[in-house]
Amino acid sequence: MSGAGQTSETKANGQGAAEQFRRRVFYIPGYDPFHPRRYRELYRKEGADQARLSGYELKLTPLSGTGSYSWRSESVIEGRQTRAEISVLVWSDIVKRSMSETIPATYLQLLRTAWAYIGSGALFRLMRLRKGPMIAALYPIVFLLLQLALAVGLAWGIGAVLAHFSHWSFGIAAAAVTLWAVLRWFRAKDNKAFAWYLMHDYAFSAQNGGANPPELEARMAEFRAQISAALAQDCDEVLVVGHSSGAHLAISILADLLRVAGPQGLPTRPRLSFLSLGQVVPMVSFLPKAQRLRRDLRDLSTASQITWVDVTAPGDGCAFALCDPVAVSGMAPEGKLWPLVLSAAFSQTLSSAKQAELKRRYFRLHFQYLCAFDALPGTQGDYDYFAVTAGPLTLAERFRSRAPSKSRIETPVNLYRSTT
Repeated sequence: MSGAGQTSETKANGQGAAEQFRRRVFYIPGYDPFHPRRYRELYRKEGADQARLSGYELKLTPLSGTGSYSWRSESVIEGRQTRAEISVLVWSDIVKRSMSETIPATYLQLLRTAWAYIGSGALFRLMRLRKGPMIAALYPIVFLLLQLALAVGLAWGIGAVLAHFSHWSFGIAAAAVTLWAVLRWFRAKDNKAFAWYLMHDYAFSAQNGGANPPELEARMAEFRAQISAALAQDCDEVLVVGHSSGAHLAISILADLLRVAGPQGLPTRPRLSFLSLGQVVPMVSFLPKAQRLRRDLRDLSTASQITWVDVTAPGDGCAFALCDPVAVSGMAPEGKLWPLVLSAAFSQTLSSAKQAELKRRYFRLHFQYLCAFDALPGTQGDYDYFAVTAGPLTLAERFRSRAPSKSRIETPVNLYRSTT
């Protein structure tokens, strides 16, 4: 961290003060079927709000011909000009295919996913960390079973009435049609409840006992190649941001990148940095066949060539807030350096009015890390997503003075610790 800090601090003094800081950002979303333009629009809207609140300049322009969904930000933050090229590493097509299951297949997924966590004992271990994500995990199971019960009850009632006043075959046919129609209606209205969506999300992680499916491994190799190419460019920092499920993908991608670099290591410039946001790593690392992720957690935690900052918030019920993903997974080795576990502290960085607006909007709160904070204290080391991604300091420099959260959880409660 000291070498990278000296480089930028030298620029910030004397003749180097006017030099433009340059950064490449790679954003890895979570389990999300939506087009990546959603993240550009979120960045544009929320970045404008944060710039207005914090008194800096931030302008976005689209980019084409980069081979990925990208845009450029140009800013004046903390008195310095910064240019950043931000790319979304897309795997939404894989997500969409995994969500294309029929209604019977989804209920079969429910049974398999429940057994994956309950049968392995992972569920009971995860409950010892945070209740919020466990409620989020049980919610789709309970909700889908409740929907099934309501559909069966309605189908039985309609079928019984028709069977009573006509032939029994009409009753059976009417019951089957009603059952199917009601479940289809519930699924069509899931943009309000998110139960079917979450069911597919947890099923995707649990389908191979925590191991990545081959299609995802191939995509991760493509991501690693893009990040590796950026490290050969003339810029000051390459920053990888992993949100939600994207955090554990980023961990494995970066661990692979460091292995490929070998003994000679990575170049000292640009600096390689990793920001994990709202991570749900234990949902995967606690499963029996997640050996690859556990090995990657262990290896990345001792890598001196990278800076890893993990930001969560107790107000986010969908994340394992302030749980050190390396330590709680039982992978903390001798000489552990990372991650630096910090709290976004929604209760302090969002105004009372904003907190009231977001109350019970659990999925919106899970995305707050990518949004504007309207009550930032304005001191060095505050978490500001736009200052991190578009400002003139590396991740190491920005959080150098921050101590890890005193409320962080480091107790190793994972039953499965094999890495081979």
